[in-house]
Amino acid sequence: QVQLVESGGGLVQAGGSLRLSCAASGFTFRRYTMGWFRQVPGKEREFVAAINWSGGSIYSTDSVKGRFTITISRANAKNTLYLQMNSLKPEDTAVYYCAVDLQRSGSPLAAHYAYWGQGTQVTVSS
Repeated sequence: QVQLVESGGGLVQAGGSLRLSCAASGFTFRRYTMGWFRQVPGKEREFVAAINWSGGSIYSTDSVKGRFTITISRANAKNTLYLQMNSLKPEDTAVYYCAVDLQRSGSPLAAHYAYWGQGTQVTVSS
């Protein structure tokens, strides 16, 4: 069955960096656009970024671009998705999830994604 396992979260001071990983199995990873979302308690899941099957197209939103520094990438040979986050701020504290973009469009809508992982907690201290 499809499985996504996020890792790499943790506690970091403001201004620090983290690299999240998402190990995928149970489907043909290289054929799908993949996305990262984040969520804080009591709020909806927020789109962070997505990347198409080849890594040639990156999708994000203006609000994300203006708020923190990220780089999304993938290693199809390893069935792994990555999210490099730099210059982290306390407001970036959230559970970060990866998911499969069923529409393969880089959509920012969580409803267009499936097979969510369990998430990895990122906590940024001030």
